Amino acid sequence: MSRPIPPHRALTVPGVHGYASAKTVHAGERIDFHVSSDRPCRIAVCRLGPDADSRDSDTVVADLGVLPARVQPIHPGSYVHIERGLPAALPLPGLTLECWVMPWRCSGERQALITQYDAPAGCGFGLFIETDGTLALYLGDGGMKQETALHAGTRLAARRWQHVAATWDGRSAALWIDGACAGRWSVAGPVRPGPAPLRLGAAGGPFGADAFADVDLALPVIYERALSAAELAVRAGSRARQLPADPSVRACWPLREGRGDRVADASGHQRAGRIVNHGTWMIRGPAFDEDAPEARHDPFAAPGQRQGLRLAGDDLYDCRWTATHGLAVPADARPGLHVARLRFDWEGREAVYDITFLVKRPADAKPAPLLVLCAMSSWLAYAATPFARNQVEDPVWPRRSTGLPNSHPHAPAFCSYTYHRAGQPSYFTGLRMPWPNASPAALYDPAGSGFSQWTRLERRLHAWLEREGYAFDLLADLDVHADPGLLARYRTVVVNGHSEYWSTPVVDAFDAMLRRGGQALLLSGNTMYLRVSFDEDMAVMEQRKNEERGADPDSAELRPPAGPFGEEFHSQDWARGGQLRAVGRSAASIIGLESAGWGFADADDFGVYHVAEPAHPLFTHPHRLGLERGRTFGHAPGGGLPRAIGHEWDLSTATLLRMTRDGPPGAVLPEPPPGLTVIAQGIRRVPGALDTYLDWHSRATDSLGGLSAEMIYWERPQGGRVFHAGAVGAAWVVGSDPVFDGLLRNVLHHFGCQPR
Repeated sequence: MSRPIPPHRALTVPGVHGYASAKTVHAGERIDFHVSSDRPCRIAVCRLGPDADSRDSDTVVADLGVLPARVQPIHPGSYVHIERGLPAALPLPGLTLECWVMPWRCSGERQALITQYDAPAGCGFGLFIETDGTLALYLGDGGMKQETALHAGTRLAARRWQHVAATWDGRSAALWIDGACAGRWSVAGPVRPGPAPLRLGAAGGPFGADAFADVDLALPVIYERALSAAELAVRAGSRARQLPADPSVRACWPLREGRGDRVADASGHQRAGRIVNHGTWMIRGPAFDEDAPEARHDPFAAPGQRQGLRLAGDDLYDCRWTATHGLAVPADARPGLHVARLRFDWEGREAVYDITFLVKRPADAKPAPLLVLCAMSSWLAYAATPFARNQVEDPVWPRRSTGLPNSHPHAPAFCSYTYHRAGQPSYFTGLRMPWPNASPAALYDPAGSGFSQWTRLERRLHAWLEREGYAFDLLADLDVHADPGLLARYRTVVVNGHSEYWSTPVVDAFDAMLRRGGQALLLSGNTMYLRVSFDEDMAVMEQRKNEERGADPDSAELRPPAGPFGEEFHSQDWARGGQLRAVGRSAASIIGLESAGWGFADADDFGVYHVAEPAHPLFTHPHRLGLERGRTFGHAPGGGLPRAIGHEWDLSTATLLRMTRDGPPGAVLPEPPPGLTVIAQGIRRVPGALDTYLDWHSRATDSLGGLSAEMIYWERPQGGRVFHAGAVGAAWVVGSDPVFDGLLRNVLHHFGCQPR
């Protein structure tokens, strides 16, 4: 359940938006829908039908009636809330507010750093960054806001750690930046904290927490005396490595937790805090040294290396909306992808908003011979603009999932492929949020091609399997992460679509399934590439992509949303993130192929398969496909769209080694796995404007005559059999190419799966 938060500035997003209480649900269980709508809607639950390009074949499971207009606000912005402030009415004998801060922006809205301040009637003290980037101090009597009580110093620098402090000795106040005085003025007092809570990264406004800071924050401290210039110089020189040993300390937050939403107080005065809206741990602290050997191996080997907390004014991972509708899914409901479908008037036309979720077989049901995994971790990673502006036509999501037009300029719009509004790298995705990209109507660049990923792509295989009479179960990779033992129930597992993001437990469970003699059929590209993790509540997903050591942070060649070098350790489990091969789980060692590039500038970028081994049993038994060497398949009749080789693709270790010219210092190249057979090559004869080919080290390289993907069959020496199509578009051609369909029948027969 979502935890309530203290009063918080609300943001109202126009239009219709919603999410389900769970991404997957067993038949026989209840699922709720959380909707915000500024207009009436009719809502029904539908099972997606056999036509991926139309809603006409979808089956209505339940008509939930009319939802009257009911707007539910969102509350973006992360900060630390400390309920137990300094005594409200007692005058302070002196004061020092101290912290290390790296502002991500030095303009725009005002940002609070350390405050006990509720405007307009509970204004005690506060350290702020003003709208022009200047450091400022408010010293009040705890009552009504006084304009004369605010004094500004000099401007801070953006995106650089600085030690900042504000002091007051009962007669005069001063501001300090990196140990140097940044302004001084007379303040006779009295200064009283007032009745507000303490906050880090926010202050109180008329409607709750406000003035959210876009900053990295380290070692904030409150003293009940004014530190001297000499003392502040020492503090600045310590780079936040050393806690203050001073009897006047009234609160000290080391910010060394590295995970969770609790912030400890080291002062002994019991002023622990709670992080609201998540924030980001495991950042580069003021003492980070990228030359230190431990920077790449042990996140806690050196004090201060990753000490601190990143806050963002648009952080939001849980809408905390009230459920507006619910459904007890019938115990005999057919498994499959479903939606809560909302129909409403939009600019004089009927619009549709779909909330996608998966219905699974009852938990105690006998497993089917075949399991198909939905790549929901990847759907989440691409979930940009969760509050996208409604539209009537099927939306086309831009490349790199930069998102659709936003319904409100200040609504969160970040995902694993875009930055936060102030430029912070985005490492997290909330599961209790709308994900309109998962709508079955969502298309993807290149516009006009009809290509899609996520739901619309993956359901093509589901519809084909049902049409062909194969019995299969559906699960999400999220289900396997929550219970890795689920894969032990199946002998044959299908990975479908764009299955890029995998958690370590899912990778290990998949490998274990194969080692037991299991079988994998992969109709995916860019497969098993990047690591994700989840919090204990399965409410927030984490992924981390980071720059290489010494990279220029302003380089235009960096692929967003790369964070700075040294921030690759996850806060969920303190293990290294990024590419799975970098953490000892190379996809090639498990499923035979590695991610090898992308190209999606226009529709002509999609290539086709060319037969390499026409006599291979998968081409001849039990259905002889009549192919010759070099014959093409993986395209619509006549060679048109859909075509399989595009968007992103995978290649074998042997091919990647041929494409690798050099590597990072000390890098060791692997040996190609034995027993792997390339039965077809995916070739794109004409280069596209956005083509990128990657070598073994995921560095840009040249293609080998347009070779982009390989289709393999591999009997693994360690156990298990793998068929891998090696391209995101493989699932796109299912049902459009008789040769590809015949190949799938042969593979399933070879793996012991027969149609009814």
